[in-house]
Amino acid sequence: MSAEQRSETETKDDLRVLNAQLRSLEAGERIQLLAEKFAGRIVATTSFGLQAAVMLKLLREHAPGIPVVFIDTGYLFPETYRYASLLEKELDFRAHVYAPRITAARQEALHGKQWENGPEDLNNYARIHKVEPMNRALQDLGADAWISGLRHEHSRGRSQRDMAERQARTLKVYPIIDWNSEKVEHFINGHDLPRHPLASAGYVTMGDWHSTSPGGSSSRESTRFKGERYECGLHLESGQQDFQI
Repeated sequence: MSAEQRSETETKDDLRVLNAQLRSLEAGERIQLLAEKFAGRIVATTSFGLQAAVMLKLLREHAPGIPVVFIDTGYLFPETYRYASLLEKELDFRAHVYAPRITAARQEALHGKQWENGPEDLNNYARIHKVEPMNRALQDLGADAWISGLRHEHSRGRSQRDMAERQARTLKVYPIIDWNSEKVEHFINGHDLPRHPLASAGYVTMGDWHSTSPGGSSSRESTRFKGERYECGLHLESGQQDFQI
């Protein structure tokens, strides 16, 4: 067995052990374990979406020292920006905001509305507005581990994810991936957390204004990118294996 093969085997074994540890714990305990195990090299992300308050509250209670990264694509709903400000005040923290190196106005002037075109332009949009800022955040903050609020119920593509997985160079961990909607609602109500303003407008998921629509009776997948995809580029799905984090 080559050194590369041994390294890959060790990584898989480490993942199996970590996943077994995490599955035996409650969400808050999972976050505490991660904060201790990866001290100084772990971040969390928030989209300030419909259920973002849950993970942010857990982080504040169990690992307030973990930096929280917010990727501002420049195309978020005005309500999302206002909700972000409200949650920062309510939970007494300040997110590390990372934006694309190119402004929205310049991007459209040079490349047009890439989200209206085919998969290649959509992938380029995701690289510029989401993946590059996230890579920069990880580098600036010295992190190789990343906490995200993904849940199995979000989409078919997320339903089979384990609690911890590797994406390129980064260990990604999902402390509430096994929470169902009932548990999420119970937590929000039990802690009297403020809700995203668009939750009452029929939105079941939240992203850029140009690629997110209200859900009604539709599945979450159908409300993003006209139903053609669900993931934005930060979390890999079929057809996005070339993205790096």
